[in-house]
Amino acid sequence: MAPGSRRPSERRGSDRRLSEAASRRPSIDPLRLIPMDKAVHIAGSDDFNVVFVGAGNIMFGSEEGPWNHSFRFEHKLGPRLKVVALIDPAIERATHVLQKKCETFVKSAYENTRVFKTLEDFHKNMAPRDRPKAVIVGSPPMFRGTTQPGRDIELQIMRFFPGVAMFIEKPIATGPSEEIVEAFKVAKAISDSAAVCSVGYMLRYLRGVQMIKQIIEENNLVVMATIARYATAYEAIAKPDWWDKSKSAGPIVEQGTHFCDLSRYFGGEVDIASVQAHSLEWHENAGRLTKQTIDESKIAPENRIPRITSATWKYESGAVGSFTHCVALQGHNYSCELEIYADGYQFKLVDPYVQPILYIRRPGSDLDEQHRFPDDDPFFSEVSNLIDVIEDIEEDPESACILSSFEDACKSYELTWAIRVASEKSRKPPASTPAA
Repeated sequence: MAPGSRRPSERRGSDRRLSEAASRRPSIDPLRLIPMDKAVHIAGSDDFNVVFVGAGNIMFGSEEGPWNHSFRFEHKLGPRLKVVALIDPAIERATHVLQKKCETFVKSAYENTRVFKTLEDFHKNMAPRDRPKAVIVGSPPMFRGTTQPGRDIELQIMRFFPGVAMFIEKPIATGPSEEIVEAFKVAKAISDSAAVCSVGYMLRYLRGVQMIKQIIEENNLVVMATIARYATAYEAIAKPDWWDKSKSAGPIVEQGTHFCDLSRYFGGEVDIASVQAHSLEWHENAGRLTKQTIDESKIAPENRIPRITSATWKYESGAVGSFTHCVALQGHNYSCELEIYADGYQFKLVDPYVQPILYIRRPGSDLDEQHRFPDDDPFFSEVSNLIDVIEDIEEDPESACILSSFEDACKSYELTWAIRVASEKSRKPPASTPAA
């Protein structure tokens, strides 16, 4: 046999190991993901200084969803938490949320918080004792993920506070597709800085997701296919910007990003050139909606969002992925599922946002196991793991890790844009544009 040559079986074995390595993502033992009410505050008397960027719902909660980063930081850090600054150009709103916090048992975390319009203003007025250990970014995505002044919060953080840890909400940006290259430049800058950075793809931290990951790794499985579905209850979405692609980047980029990311988490790198997609548009007969709470006639026809987007792609491993996003349901509850197939196995994760249920079919049985996780809180788990990594308190390197780096998040962002672009290329324009 010539030097360096291999039998076909040997090549296949090597290719299989390469595909396995390519599809691996950081994982956590699901037993380590404990509920927030069972977690204990990190011991210590020193303050843990934090800067919050954004005074909106993501950071301080709302009735629309379970997000509320401040709540999780309070429970993880206890009296050590000191929010040294809140950055938001809406000074009145920021001041109001701080006043509400100071009326509660977490007053000590906020009683000395100062409000600034920009991160630069805080840096100019910062006392040495106020240097943050972490900067938590929950501002709108159109103001981050680029190298452009005013839309470069990550680069600002690294410039003003070298080495300080970052948490960045997802999607990492919502600019035009031409700016994706800028997001990757930001990712490289973060990687080169060696600063801790976590992106808020909290579904990766679900116990059910990590249970799937554990089974795949323990059985040395190679994922064959991922099938994702996300059906929105559109009646409850009263924010006009969400319905306007020029402002929100559309439902795939802004909302479907979680399921595109979960698909990548299991399937590995996507061959972006293979992405194909079709859409049901607002002007088509099947795309008429009867219970919208916004006046879509005020949105330019070319900026109105599709009702259905269906996409398929190939992973670099050879596996196949698909995602369908629906703007179709009424009421309030969404309907979301992710299926993963590997040799002999089927995993189906249902309702991951509210009451996750995991169904598993294994070799040797035609029946599905059912696993429920009633007290799971992936928002807390991602915050808890971030802080543990910052504090570097665990001797076991697998006990706490970042599950979504900025570069990884860029690749999920790239996939969502590829789906949107492919769907727009395949759509048929209306014969005549109706007024509404």
